[in-house]
Amino acid sequence: MPHFPCFTRAWPIRYIIAGTTVVAMSLVAIVLISLSWFGSKQAFLDMAHITAVNASQLTAERTRRIIAPGETMLHALAFNPLIQTMQDGENLALRTTLTSALAANPLVSALYVGHGNGDFLSLRPLRDPKTRQFFQAPPQADYLVSIMTRLEDGSTRTHLFFYDAQHALVTQRVQHEAAFDPRTRPWYAQAAASEGTVTSGPYVFFTTGQVGITLSQRARSGQTIVGADITLADLGKGLASLRLTPGAELALVTPDGSILAYSGAMPPPAVSSDGTPRLPSLRDLDVKALSRLRQTVPDDPIISYEAGGEDWLGTALPFDGIQGLDLQLLSTAPTDELLGNLSRNRTFMVLMSSALILLLLPLGWRTGGAVGQALERLAERARKMSLFNFIRPGSRPTRLREVGELDLVMDHIGGTVKAFLEISRIMGTEPSIEAMLDQVLKKLVKATRCSDGAVYLSETEGGAPSLAATFNDADGGSESGAWPAHWPAPDKESGQGAGGTLERTTFELRSRRGHLEGLLVLTHERDPDHASPEFLSFAHQLTGMLAMAIEARQFAQAQKALLDAFIRVLADAIDAKSPYTGGHCERVPRLAIMLADQIAAETSGPYADFSLSEDERYEFRLAAWLHDCGKVTSPEHIIDKATKLEVIHNRIHEIRTRFEVLWRDAEIGHLRARLAGEDADRAAADLDARRAQLHEDFRFIAQCNIGGEFLPDEAIERLRRIAQTTWMRHFDDSLGLSAAELSKLALRRPHPPELPAMEPLLADKPEHIVPWDEARRPAVERDDPRNMLGFDMKLPACRQNAGELHNLTIRRGTLTEEDRFAINDHMVQTLTMLNQLPWPRHLARVPDIASNHHERMDGTGYPRRIPGEKLQLTERVMALVDVFEALTAADRPYKPPKTLSESLRIMAFMCKDGHLDTQLYLYFLRSPVWLDYARDFMKAEQFDTVDIDALARIAEGA
Repeated sequence: MPHFPCFTRAWPIRYIIAGTTVVAMSLVAIVLISLSWFGSKQAFLDMAHITAVNASQLTAERTRRIIAPGETMLHALAFNPLIQTMQDGENLALRTTLTSALAANPLVSALYVGHGNGDFLSLRPLRDPKTRQFFQAPPQADYLVSIMTRLEDGSTRTHLFFYDAQHALVTQRVQHEAAFDPRTRPWYAQAAASEGTVTSGPYVFFTTGQVGITLSQRARSGQTIVGADITLADLGKGLASLRLTPGAELALVTPDGSILAYSGAMPPPAVSSDGTPRLPSLRDLDVKALSRLRQTVPDDPIISYEAGGEDWLGTALPFDGIQGLDLQLLSTAPTDELLGNLSRNRTFMVLMSSALILLLLPLGWRTGGAVGQALERLAERARKMSLFNFIRPGSRPTRLREVGELDLVMDHIGGTVKAFLEISRIMGTEPSIEAMLDQVLKKLVKATRCSDGAVYLSETEGGAPSLAATFNDADGGSESGAWPAHWPAPDKESGQGAGGTLERTTFELRSRRGHLEGLLVLTHERDPDHASPEFLSFAHQLTGMLAMAIEARQFAQAQKALLDAFIRVLADAIDAKSPYTGGHCERVPRLAIMLADQIAAETSGPYADFSLSEDERYEFRLAAWLHDCGKVTSPEHIIDKATKLEVIHNRIHEIRTRFEVLWRDAEIGHLRARLAGEDADRAAADLDARRAQLHEDFRFIAQCNIGGEFLPDEAIERLRRIAQTTWMRHFDDSLGLSAAELSKLALRRPHPPELPAMEPLLADKPEHIVPWDEARRPAVERDDPRNMLGFDMKLPACRQNAGELHNLTIRRGTLTEEDRFAINDHMVQTLTMLNQLPWPRHLARVPDIASNHHERMDGTGYPRRIPGEKLQLTERVMALVDVFEALTAADRPYKPPKTLSESLRIMAFMCKDGHLDTQLYLYFLRSPVWLDYARDFMKAEQFDTVDIDALARIAEGA
């Protein structure tokens, strides 16, 4: 482990403290500028608030000046005696009074008088086009007098008089309008209940669309109310003149947000839901600064807020310019406009302070920057390491000794952690112990900063070690020095290397049980770092992980070898169990692997996409070895049943014995006939005929027992006739039986016949039938609720039927339906047995591959009737090679081996009949696999000429 290099020309970090001067001066400048900024800002804000308050007071005063003349005029009219009557002459006199009042008050848009009897008089100037258009005034008219009189029948009549500026009547007209009663209007009712002048809330005048208010007061008589409409249009103009900045916004609003006056262009009146005009609201105005100001809760006199992507300063002040109304004056201005000069002053101060700092301490600033950059690089690297990124960036030279040492330490830490993680990953993912040792040793040598390394493993407990892996850090190859072959190696060994004195340290690799698995040898420089207890402890922990990985892989390899050997022993036991299976369980895996490997090697054709990983190939190989493991439960006397009457032994001998009895009976009958005086020649002829018949009948039965040919109906009928021949039994057939046999016989034959008993020559007796034990009845039928594996087989009525006629009348072969099920049941047992094993994930399909080789492409196979489209290629391979091996096997005592052409021809017809996969058969037929297999396992006399094209046509149904 190398020492840190000495940075003789580097600067200690304490000399860089002077750089803090830059920070101190900057802080002082920041504090001074901040104090100046906040003080000036507060002064500007206070000034803005005072200006807003003055604007509110000035607007209130202007409003009072607008309203005060109207109140004075209204008070004077209320005490004028002319308003008490509605006669024409008096009204004309009143008209003169009212028009004079209107001329003196241009902001009054209408004057009206309402009487207690419901009569109503109004006078309004025709100043704007909207009013003229509304009343259809002639061009010469300057004002309008409207007199509504209530008639006796309750209806109203309205006279409209249009006058010019000289009070000359221009025109008049009478119109009947909908009933209008001034006494029902709010201005009338409020004034009637009040002693002074009543002011209405602001609203939009119907005729002119202007915003204004209504003043009303009770006349001297008490039954007449005088009213005046006053427009407030000039308030907006006054607000416009009070703006603090060009972008400032002012608005006089009601509590519900309606606008009474605005410093800009007043929006047109809005229309309410009932069709009447209403005051425009802030929402109609669409000035976000005013809307946001009204929604903001005022914590300070001046509010700072953001609206429309811009910063604003505003205030909301109460407005008392109109008595009795709760109004508010909103005043706001953009922050940039309001504090523009202040910001420029602040910028100037910052620039001046920065210039002074740069001029006074450029060296300190440069040094501080260098320290900061170095520390930032280290901090960034530490951050990446905390995020598990241990990739070493390109190194940069530094003149800071502490920074350089810290950078080197982080290099070592990062490299060690990265190597440690790589070691963990390799030990967790690399299945091969040789590849794992090579990779781990390389990482371990670098992690411990050694130059060479080697791993020695012991093949057996206490055995001699063998070199398993080496690594040399200089050239990436094998270890340079030779290692002695004795075991165990010494703990320390010194030598001379290229870079100085070298030393070897050995570490024992022990399993969890303490067994010595091997040695790790590290070659390094002789220095205090490698001699330290910390290094030895660190290396020992790494070797502990390596020892566990070695032990785990050796254990896995041993378990795999044990499983393979156990399966091989099981297969050999099945083959050895019966000579009728021969070496089937050994040859089928060989042929299956040969074919699967050949298909996996294809890069074109129908199987170009098929491949087998190492795990899948091992899975397939295990399934091939286990494909007939269920035969361990198959009864030998059924598997080996070479004749029809064979059970444990061939019962043809019992039948022959009965024929011997009949032979003796024939001789006894002949002798009795001679004693009775029968002709000797005739008696001898009868005896010879009987003997010949017995010979013929026994020869026929013996021939039927072999089962070599198909048995026609005539033969079955002859067997039944022969069976009717009787013989006399004189001995008790229950003697010499076991307790179990006696129990079964008693159940099947509760009343035995009296002796001597007449017995048929061939019989199907009740005791020949072995019923199913309900507790062990196979769950292979589709609708059986115990069937959990999807079996679909027909279950015979009984477990075994040993009836003599039942067996002799088998039409083809030697097996009854019960025998055939007992043999086919080996697939049921195969799937049942294998499904009970805890297969790991990569071997999960072993049960299916092993148990589906008797399924057929047309879905008529067993044990689950799986159609071909649901069979995977590996399962179809197993079905094909199982048939080929069975046809070509030369070690079956019950049949002669078939030639290659015969075997492949039978398989072609099986493809045609939908039993085998035609495409796979054609591939097998045109591949070298079957010929290579034949050279290894078939006899010379089985080789003959194979017409591949003719077989292909048969398979394809051509």
